[in-house]
Amino acid sequence: MIINILAGGPEELLPDLIDFTEENAIWVGVDRGVFHLLTRNIIPDIAFGDFDSVSPEELLFIESQVSELKRYNPEKDETDMELALNWALEQKPSIVRLFGATGGRLDHLFANVHLLLNPLKEKHPADVYLIDRHNIVFLKEPGSYFIEKMKSKKYISFVPLTLDVSGITLNGFKFPLKNQHISLGSTLCISNELINDYGTFSFSEGILIVIRSHD
Repeated sequence: MIINILAGGPEELLPDLIDFTEENAIWVGVDRGVFHLLTRNIIPDIAFGDFDSVSPEELLFIESQVSELKRYNPEKDETDMELALNWALEQKPSIVRLFGATGGRLDHLFANVHLLLNPLKEKHPADVYLIDRHNIVFLKEPGSYFIEKMKSKKYISFVPLTLDVSGITLNGFKFPLKNQHISLGSTLCISNELINDYGTFSFSEGILIVIRSHD
């Protein structure tokens, strides 16, 4: 199962959502993201939000189209995106994609990046990706990983999320590393590239943010 979640970030940063409409994909709308889905003729299976970012007319349209609408008071402990992600993880999907979660307010951006920790903390097996027109972002725990070249996003960056990341090794990259230690704030692993069709990265301690991007 794949679950796609669309929040209300700037529309100009959205990728073409038609590329992510697999037959087994479930769509979830978050706040104004519900309206963005409907205007693209995608009816979400479920929607979450306080809907303070839509007009009364837009809300009426949303209510007429979406059968399962979870409305919340704006004064709550979780963001709308966190409520939607928590629901998605309870469905035990293999993949969750977050769209409309970048751009605009920086506090929302940082919160959404940190939400990628939730499946790791709860030991959910789902791979969770934050995706916009220019970037794909995901987290990895210690281990060894295979990574393929993407022509559309040639740059690969590794950013520590924890104070330290130990033993990072990069094979098949323009700038290889072997058993390197990097600390929070380091830019050593920014803007690397694969030199072949695939490569590997591994590390022994910490949590890495992996960012695939293009200019």
